[in-house]
Amino acid sequence: MMDWTDRHCRYFLRLLSQKTLLYTEMVTTGALLHGDRHRHLRYHPAELPLALQLGGSNPADLAACARIAEVEGYSEVNLNVGCPSDRVQNNMIGACLMAHPQLVADCVAAMRAATTLPVTVKCRTGIDGIDSEEELAGFITRVAQGSGCTTFIIHARIAILQGLSPKENREIPPLNYPRVHRIKQLLPGLEIIINGGIRSIDDTLLQLQHVDGVMVGREAYHNPWILNDVDTRLFGCETGSRTREDILQLYLPYAAHQLEEGVALKHMSRHLLGLFHGQSGGKQFRRYLSEHAHLPGADLATLHAAIAATRKSSWRAEQTHASLVSE
Repeated sequence: MMDWTDRHCRYFLRLLSQKTLLYTEMVTTGALLHGDRHRHLRYHPAELPLALQLGGSNPADLAACARIAEVEGYSEVNLNVGCPSDRVQNNMIGACLMAHPQLVADCVAAMRAATTLPVTVKCRTGIDGIDSEEELAGFITRVAQGSGCTTFIIHARIAILQGLSPKENREIPPLNYPRVHRIKQLLPGLEIIINGGIRSIDDTLLQLQHVDGVMVGREAYHNPWILNDVDTRLFGCETGSRTREDILQLYLPYAAHQLEEGVALKHMSRHLLGLFHGQSGGKQFRRYLSEHAHLPGADLATLHAAIAATRKSSWRAEQTHASLVSE
């Protein structure tokens, strides 16, 4: 979710669910230790609980970043051992680390020694040449025993590091949910969270019959309204009746504050495009923002105009439907 789940996106998603654990984009240790730390770590308190996802393979650097995460008030630190990008592979970051379980164990052990925060690992079901249930179980066992880590988030696809792009690695390798389910059966003492291809709360409930948790990425971004039922159906909390426009209205004060701080509207509006996914007026909402939010001077009036375009389209659809029924 690099370049997707930035702080503006997370604030928006938090309006839909108060209970869901949110994750940052993957941030490399080099970026935190030698780059613009404030830009990478900044968040609104409303985003909590929030996990910082790190990319790296140097135990000392990861330990330093874990300490920073605790000082900055994050809720969890996650080591990404699943990203298939060529860019991170060249720096021994991401899925290529699945071929080096002892190094991963050393990294996680160093992180756990540096912070009181929970430290978790996100991985794939396998990579090129290491693609069996036994090898996945061996990797997780070795990391768990060598580091004390008890929570593993498993993307239920292998990563093909030679020959597929990151986008293709999210789509071409087939999903293998049964392998993740069997890992939970083999290692019942560990918390196993499943990721990949989960598109609804109903899908989530089915997965929770086999594993301890579910991570949803792309679907929650492109169709964020699925988070609206999470607190009620998964956590038993009453959220009351609300509409997509209600959520957008709640976002407006945040957007106004960010605009005052000099943030361009386009950096926020791009995360809102899927709010009316599958709804009457949704296409008009996306089109209006796509055509106007990037223009110089775009401000709250632009968001209000997008809402108006959505209402107008919905009203026309309702009138057309009523006319067809009466005929």
